Amino acid sequence: MQILQGAQPHRSSGAGEHADTAVLVLHGITSTPQMVRPVAEHLAEEGFAVSAPLLPGHGTTWQDLATTRYADWLAAVVASLEALRAEHSTVVTFGVSMGGALVTDVAARRPELVDGLVLVNPAFGATDWRLRVIPHLKHVVPVAQGIADDIRRDGPPRELAYRWTPLKAFDSFVEQWPRLVRQLPDVHQPVLLVRSRHDQVVPPVSAETFLGAVGSQDVTVRWLEDSGHVAPLDHDAEELIAITSEFVGRMGHGH
Repeated sequence: MQILQGAQPHRSSGAGEHADTAVLVLHGITSTPQMVRPVAEHLAEEGFAVSAPLLPGHGTTWQDLATTRYADWLAAVVASLEALRAEHSTVVTFGVSMGGALVTDVAARRPELVDGLVLVNPAFGATDWRLRVIPHLKHVVPVAQGIADDIRRDGPPRELAYRWTPLKAFDSFVEQWPRLVRQLPDVHQPVLLVRSRHDQVVPPVSAETFLGAVGSQDVTVRWLEDSGHVAPLDHDAEELIAITSEFVGRMGHGH
């Protein structure tokens, strides 16, 4: 299957003093590594090892995504983290939206693979009535309007993502939310939780649920005041990159 121009995975081996620290940089559902590329490229420039994989079913066609499920995406994340762990003493995860939920899932169930988490507008729950009808709707309607491109900044780059959201694939993620929340007390790694003030996709209840349940004693919350959901491509991208780099560096020194 042809990968969309710009959607390719990003990989760089570390160099210098940071070479022993690796960062898995993860995009959200229906999106691609292009969404997180500014963060991945900056961390790589600083000498961290970086892997920004393309999740199964993404970066090609929405019909391709329609055949995949949460278990496929989770397996890909675990495989990526195992590969990084084999080569690096410190492994930090950076995930936006569903990417944040996926890395949190692994941190709870396979804590030996994750030393710290940067979660940007992670999705663990929602208040939108439309989500409650998906389990019924998915048997009737294959797709819904896409959720991409919630960016306040005008002009390029826009988010490279599907214009349609396959409902069965999306529901396979929504179905996980109760389990993800139940296992949050098992997450003990340091966390940097980054929230966009103008997120139109993931509601405030998601981060509040996370903060109320997470087992970690080391949680830092930072707000991006002029960003929508796709923070790495929005006004506060430089601030996001700076606080992420600082956190990743701290994790490296802690090991």
